[in-house]
Amino acid sequence: MFDVGFSEVVIIAIIALVILGPERLPKVARTLGFWVGKARRMVADVKSDIDREMRESELADLRKLGDEISDVKNEFQSAAGEVADDSGVESVVESIKKSADDIQSSVSDVTATDDSAQSCVIASCAVEPLFWLCS
Repeated sequence: MFDVGFSEVVIIAIIALVILGPERLPKVARTLGFWVGKARRMVADVKSDIDREMRESELADLRKLGDEISDVKNEFQSAAGEVADDSGVESVVESIKKSADDIQSSVSDVTATDDSAQSCVIASCAVEPLFWLCS
């Protein structure tokens, strides 16, 4: 901020010695040193407060991100639990198998009935010509 070199400090010290004199210069230098130290401590405190607030803000952001990650993790676990729970899927598969078995047995019954009906027709066709011959 202020760039004060050694030569400027020497010039300021000579001017202060001439204006204040040798009796009051040590007391003024001590007071000036006290206020400069106090100002530096105040600046350091402000810097540390700003740094602390920045860290707290970053930690709050990280906590929020961690909470979001936990929420996503819980959602994935619940979805995995639903996928792993095959009881619902198994019941659907079992009902489909049962329906398929029922359809297959119905088809077998119908084909068995059709076979007996066909044999009756064949037998009646075979017997009918004999009736014509007999009559």
